[in-house]
Amino acid sequence: MSRLRMLGALVIVVLLSGCAATQSHDKHAENVQQAARSGGGFAAALAQHEASATSDDQKKALLYNLERGELLALNRRYADSIEALTLADVKVKEWEEAAKTSPDKLLGTLGAATISERLKPYEGQDYEKVFLTTRLALNRLVLGDLDNARVEIKRTHEREAVIAEFRAKETAKAEAEAKEKGADAKGKELNGYPVETLNDPAVLKLKNGYQNALSHYLSGFVYEVLGEDGLAAPGYRKAIELRPEVPLLEEGLRGLDQRTSFTHKRRQAKTDVLLIVEAGTSPARKPKAFTVPVPISGRLNSVSISYPVIEPSKEPLLTGLTLGGADFKLEPVVDVDLMARRALSDEMPGMVLRGITRAIVKGTVQNELQKRAGLFGAVVGLAASVVTEQADDRMWRMLPGRVYLARGYLEPGEHRLVFNGQPVGEPIKIDGQYAVLNLRLFEGQWVAHDVAKFGRLVAPPPAAAAPAATSAVVSGKVEAPAAVKPAAKPAAAKPAAKPAAAPAKPAAAASKPN
Repeated sequence: MSRLRMLGALVIVVLLSGCAATQSHDKHAENVQQAARSGGGFAAALAQHEASATSDDQKKALLYNLERGELLALNRRYADSIEALTLADVKVKEWEEAAKTSPDKLLGTLGAATISERLKPYEGQDYEKVFLTTRLALNRLVLGDLDNARVEIKRTHEREAVIAEFRAKETAKAEAEAKEKGADAKGKELNGYPVETLNDPAVLKLKNGYQNALSHYLSGFVYEVLGEDGLAAPGYRKAIELRPEVPLLEEGLRGLDQRTSFTHKRRQAKTDVLLIVEAGTSPARKPKAFTVPVPISGRLNSVSISYPVIEPSKEPLLTGLTLGGADFKLEPVVDVDLMARRALSDEMPGMVLRGITRAIVKGTVQNELQKRAGLFGAVVGLAASVVTEQADDRMWRMLPGRVYLARGYLEPGEHRLVFNGQPVGEPIKIDGQYAVLNLRLFEGQWVAHDVAKFGRLVAPPPAAAAPAATSAVVSGKVEAPAAVKPAAKPAAAKPAAKPAAAPAKPAAAASKPN
């Protein structure tokens, strides 16, 4: 009976507080996105989000800082973004430490789900934890901090290992608790749940719900820039494993030895550019009520339980863009919509079992209230159950919905970005031996992040008469730039490198993205 008294007290607290702990993050995210669409743009979106946190605890919360870090980056405030994401990372590190040293203590927080899934401390979706270190790495690259970007990349691999081990323990814990309450640990069917959203072949094709090809390809690229070829190869290889049959990813590994050779670097006259193109925002978890049979007082009762649903994205795929006159084919390497649904699919068995456990406890409380306070008690119990029975819709919503990669060579200098035949923004300056250009299409607005530049070209600059940026990605292969002959005495000059085998193909002629 002590559990019943505790539950009743918590319900009263929740009701009297206006259910502040169960406010919808989905609604908040929609308001922020609407602010971005307004005349104020990204600055207005950031202000809308920051106004939602009024206490010190709220300003230190994981999800608040994840969203704030992304919005600060969209405002090109990279140092501030790192500060916000670092605050978020403190919370994830606490979770990691608990998962490694005291998993039972961490699993004990599932008890809060006896009242509502939203009362659990938000520990972040697993793919969000991985994206967090990747985001920190990208911000550090923009600021030229290559060494600390390497640190973030190393932490990504370590974090993935912790996640894999802990999730197996979590499912076992949920099954044991449900069995203790008399629920069928095998009962995972929900009447009316759109299971096709979770059983989508594209969702099931993912190796898991937290690793992504962007993080590992970026790992390979950074190690390549640092001259650590032995570490670059595993990064490219893992990206291929996570997103097979993508020519660009395969060429990253296949062409590594050639790109890092002394001869190539001595003759390289153009910048090796990695384009990271992000579009849209991550999907929403929408709460939906479902009816399940649960045993209460010796008989089966139909009880309403709320679970989240993620509707598949209907956003069309991007196929290519033009930069400096070169057509770049965009390869989709991360689909956060698919990852979010895969994560939900992996989470659903434990979530369903917790929901059944919650329904049994709440049903028992309602029976007790009815016995002790008659109709009034039953009404109060039912009202409390409805208020607290809301699916958890917390997610890092400012993340992009999809991430594309392209890679090729551009001559140093300013280049105009063209998308769908229309020039976008100001010219982008490219130089150095390597460059990373991160572009974001957010609420119909393009953001060209500052270019991360590393190393210097040794070969002489191209002749003035040469056309700009003649090499790009051809069917996913990174074509080496043609060697440039000196302007004087061209007949007697010795070429610095073998010309590329074929000119770049336009994006329209490329095969469809996988």
